[in-house]
Amino acid sequence: MGIHKQTPKDFSLRTGISPEDIALLRSVPLFSGIAPNELRHILSTSSIRRYPNHTTLFMEGEPADRFYVITKGWVKLSRMCENGNEVVISVTSIGDSFAEAAIFEKGEYSVTATTITDARLLVVNSSTLMAALRENSELLFNMMVSLSRDMHKNQTLLHQLCAMSATERLAAFLMNLCPSDAGKIAIPLPIDKALIAMRLGMKPETLSRAFAKLKSVGIVTSGRNVLIEDVSRFRRVYRQCAVDPGAYEH
Repeated sequence: MGIHKQTPKDFSLRTGISPEDIALLRSVPLFSGIAPNELRHILSTSSIRRYPNHTTLFMEGEPADRFYVITKGWVKLSRMCENGNEVVISVTSIGDSFAEAAIFEKGEYSVTATTITDARLLVVNSSTLMAALRENSELLFNMMVSLSRDMHKNQTLLHQLCAMSATERLAAFLMNLCPSDAGKIAIPLPIDKALIAMRLGMKPETLSRAFAKLKSVGIVTSGRNVLIEDVSRFRRVYRQCAVDPGAYEH
């Protein structure tokens, strides 16, 4: 049976990629706007795989022969400094893709990828992606957009590390986890506080002090949950802090 003629059920049984996965993947910038049948064709040699917590997916310096999209779980991207310290570059979750840029660089991974929860990932072979890019101009454009987005994210992270206080960095992290609606909410932290501290470029004790400062705007921690008394108020203070960082102290 030809790839284009196979049914969605045949495709799912062979690759493990479900219709729900296809819907999720179409929300990923790389695959945005690609029709489901065409996406199945592009992913014809890809597969869904499950990895337990603490699995090393690839190491910095290894040949870049595949990239990933997260359908469940969390993955840490990190590098090792010359002094042996680990620097967390990114912590990614559902709907995020990673390692595609390495395919176009030196052919080596520039980071180490490790699962930090049990994870379910789409694994895409680099040769498959390159062939699809040659055939599909829309996918090629999406790849450019995706790489541009990653560059913007890295620039934002660099700005946060260089120009924002620990409290501001934590507030920005929590704001990204907030739903858009107002009211009192409890947000479960997706990863433990030690990893959050590494992600935000600070020590655990600095993170604790930053959480203490946010109590003034109605934010408290309870185990792995962050309680926000009023999301609308938090958003107002967050915007105010863009011009007056001392607002968290008021």
